[in-house]
Amino acid sequence: MTAIVGVHGIGKYHYYEEAGMSASAAAEALRGKWNRYLHGGLTGLTGLNGLNSPNGHPAGSGEDYVTAVAYYAHHLGEPGRPGAVPARGGRVEQAMDAEAQRVFFHWATQLEGIKEAAGESLTGALRRATEWLLERLEERAVSFATMFCPEVAAYLESTGSPARVRCREAVAEAIRRHNPQVVIAHSLGSVVAYETLHAYPELNVDLLITLGSPLGMRNVVFERLMPAPAGGWGIRPEGVKRWVNIADKDDIAAIPPTLRGCFNGVDHDGLVNLDWIDFHSVRRYLGSGALNPFLTPYL
Repeated sequence: MTAIVGVHGIGKYHYYEEAGMSASAAAEALRGKWNRYLHGGLTGLTGLNGLNSPNGHPAGSGEDYVTAVAYYAHHLGEPGRPGAVPARGGRVEQAMDAEAQRVFFHWATQLEGIKEAAGESLTGALRRATEWLLERLEERAVSFATMFCPEVAAYLESTGSPARVRCREAVAEAIRRHNPQVVIAHSLGSVVAYETLHAYPELNVDLLITLGSPLGMRNVVFERLMPAPAGGWGIRPEGVKRWVNIADKDDIAAIPPTLRGCFNGVDHDGLVNLDWIDFHSVRRYLGSGALNPFLTPYL
């Protein structure tokens, strides 16, 4: 079996705390979960519901598909209020600093039903967006936003910020150490992995799989990527032979859900229908079976 390295997404700082501030232990805890989720997807035990045990939690598989998960969340700093849900009335700004509010504004005004708020003041748009999320997608979506926006803001703070450099170094070290043929990158992890593979062109990967990726998100991520897109196009990293992108059709982090319209070198864009509420979790993606045709040759 070939080596597979995962790159986690948002909201994973608590693994660092629970592991006694050990990044390696946090990575190992995530690896165990990724293996269980992926086992369910590969064996068909989870289906789209992601469940393969009576209590709704993934059953232990004993399989070791994922060699390592590159852990970087601790480099982004401790979140102030992870997943805090603002009270109805739109006080989302209280859970975010100014840069995170900017990310929230530009992200939320790309969602259907909120686009008309783009012409409003920042505070007005934030409040309207929060109300819309609460009414249409329930509190989980607002909780997601209060994790997604601060972490994206922290990573993209500046081109040479210490946090950005350290995150890329952590991912590069995991790839260098384990020499995987496959890298699976979820959520913000797809941005970190993309930049890492560009920054370290000596790292060679047969297959890059991005899940629920915000790489193409305009005014938030796309224009701030390193290297910067040229002529409105990003490009597959030199050391990557094949790039597969998979996104849930309702994933509000994957805007747009397909990447072939803004990145050269994406070999496949796949849309899945996971869950209209739990639309972004790596559990749903890995357990969906959508990765199976691409991973099977490596297992």
